[in-house]
Amino acid sequence: MIYTVTLNPSIDYIVRLDKLTTGITNRTTAEEYYYGGKGINVSLVLAELDIDSTAYGFVAGFTGKAIENGIRNDHIITDFIKLKDGISRINIKIKAGEETEINGQGPHITEMELERLLQKIDRIQGGDTLVLAGSIPNTMPDDVYERMMERIARKKVRFVVDATKKLLVNSLKYKPFLIKPNRQELSEIFDVEVKTEDDIVKYAKELEKMGAQNVLISLGGEGAMLIDEFGNKHKAGVLKEKVVNTVGSGDSMVAGFIAGYEKTGDYSYALKLGSVCGNATAFLPGLATKEKINELLEKFQKQFG
Repeated sequence: MIYTVTLNPSIDYIVRLDKLTTGITNRTTAEEYYYGGKGINVSLVLAELDIDSTAYGFVAGFTGKAIENGIRNDHIITDFIKLKDGISRINIKIKAGEETEINGQGPHITEMELERLLQKIDRIQGGDTLVLAGSIPNTMPDDVYERMMERIARKKVRFVVDATKKLLVNSLKYKPFLIKPNRQELSEIFDVEVKTEDDIVKYAKELEKMGAQNVLISLGGEGAMLIDEFGNKHKAGVLKEKVVNTVGSGDSMVAGFIAGYEKTGDYSYALKLGSVCGNATAFLPGLATKEKINELLEKFQKQFG
């Protein structure tokens, strides 16, 4: 089973306007909403690939109920901790030429409620996959990912960590199966400017020396690269379509990689499917759909082999 953790899920409310003018009433031209959070995004794209997962995390209030009911389907088991106080956050994204975001803080999570989540983590068994993605709410200890991994490290669970800076580096002692930094994050971790492909390979291998098994580097419009556990380099190009949305593209890449590896055990195919899923999200208003993934997989095969 694949388990995803989203510590601070949200409803992302997107409003579109021709122009935003402060101090007056503005009328929208269109509105959309999505259930947000990096772990949730991974579960939702896995579901499009017919892969089952269990979504862990915290929800609160009427928005929490909406998130839980909204993402539950034949491939997603929702097993959230329901908080007594507060509401799950609403993030407002205003698109009026420029994009303006107003992100909610989210509910307070007590140490007792965190312990309830950790007890769920304890049930994960060897051979399962645990996806830890995104930042940690400011009401929680900054070592929470480490605490989760430490509790089950002896079981040989496959850890997937998609986090930044200290969160990512501190996870490496638990030998995660997969990490996914981008070029900028590589630069920040090693305090250097990562420019060339040789630089990317060099610092990805440094992360492997520190404990990572596989390092997936997303390169935006240049595609993606994987340095696998055997030191082999795999590259994937990027398809050319109009980019509609970049939110969730990295999460979709992680989901595609996990699904590709689950199905084949082949790192080249895992990178290919991950890249296709990331592209599919970039070309849609929301997350990748099964139809778009299949369409792009065929195009990717013809263009890149």
